[in-house]
Amino acid sequence: MSRTVQPSATDIPENPAPQSGFEGDVVDDSVGGYLRGYVNRVRGGDLGALPAVAGIVVLAILFTGLRPDTFPTPLNITNLLVQAVPISLLAMGLVFVLLLGEIDLSAGVVSGVCAAVMAVMMARSGIDWWWAVLVAAAVGAVIGLFTGVLVSVVRIPSFVVTLALFLGWQGVTLRIVGQGGTVPVRDPVIVGFTNDSLPALWGWILAAVVIVLFAALQLNRWRVQRSRNLASQPIAVVVARIVVIALVTLAVTWVLNLNRALNPNIQLLGVPYAVPVVVALLLLLTFVLTRTRFGRHVYAVGGNAEAARRAGINVTRIRILVFALSSTLAAISGIAAASRLASVDPGSGGGNTLLYAVAAAVIGGTSLFGGRGRVRDALLGGLVIAIIANGLGLLGVEAYLNFIITGGVLLLAASVDALARRRAAATGH
Repeated sequence: MSRTVQPSATDIPENPAPQSGFEGDVVDDSVGGYLRGYVNRVRGGDLGALPAVAGIVVLAILFTGLRPDTFPTPLNITNLLVQAVPISLLAMGLVFVLLLGEIDLSAGVVSGVCAAVMAVMMARSGIDWWWAVLVAAAVGAVIGLFTGVLVSVVRIPSFVVTLALFLGWQGVTLRIVGQGGTVPVRDPVIVGFTNDSLPALWGWILAAVVIVLFAALQLNRWRVQRSRNLASQPIAVVVARIVVIALVTLAVTWVLNLNRALNPNIQLLGVPYAVPVVVALLLLLTFVLTRTRFGRHVYAVGGNAEAARRAGINVTRIRILVFALSSTLAAISGIAAASRLASVDPGSGGGNTLLYAVAAAVIGGTSLFGGRGRVRDALLGGLVIAIIANGLGLLGVEAYLNFIITGGVLLLAASVDALARRRAAATGH
């Protein structure tokens, strides 16, 4: 016969630790365990940025092999990065909208409206560039608030609202600029945003700051997780990530600091001013999305809006703010496009601008179904789009093939997203 032995008073600790029910769980935080976990996540449909990174590597190798005398040159790489800036900025805002499972078809033409406002204020009214930029950004925010109210309060589907505004805002741009007109952008600060570069020394200083900041954030995150006995990545993986980012940053800085002038008597080098601005926005928006209550609410609403509402999240407010943020970034994208072209016309922001931005976000890894994505997806996808356009241009491919190939890449990315979601649902990830 078995009997139960009651513990004596001396067997019970004075301050027993609270029991969570998971004390028996063992977390394998070795490098091998991390790699096995990563492989399992990929098999379960969580591909993350893997397709975009693989696409950048494959396309770079392909076009380097096909055009070794032009594609990998410092001049072309600089042009490629500058070419990706407007699309990447626009896609950064669309990432937030897509995370909610919504769509903003008017984002491209909103960038054109804001660029037109800025250009007209400077060219026709003589207003200083900083006031023009602030007003353009404010116009973008107001447009986004208007769109968000129609979607969230009036409850019109975002596809219908933004499709109507896609047509309407083009008329506004035409009215501001004038029929068949073009407004030049001659302010040296605005034009220099994408066409001028930092001195070489400042480029290296900026690279060092980025590396140190990234390393500090990664190591501090690991330290906090370990101190609180939370699941954390192996320190070897953290260090390897820091080394990879450091090597990429140094390599890009080294290439951009090479003399890229076609005339050997002219010196043209340095990191374009637009690059650190994009990096700063990337860091800021990533912090907002991953380290703030607003960012957590965006993911919650995108994952399940009804569950988020029952949890006390103001779903209407989140949607309105997301559309406002998207349109503000569209304004910055329009300013970058105007800087690159040194002019604004009635077609600014139209055409394929929006399609390329949506393609950039989706190719980078943001889900069209909401709830999954990161700001970095816009940057990675923007590079893929820019590499395709740049490489095909160097090959002299006809324009129709450029559209077909880019559309095929977007369709492939959307298919991968759909299959990954199906796989994740099947495996419970």
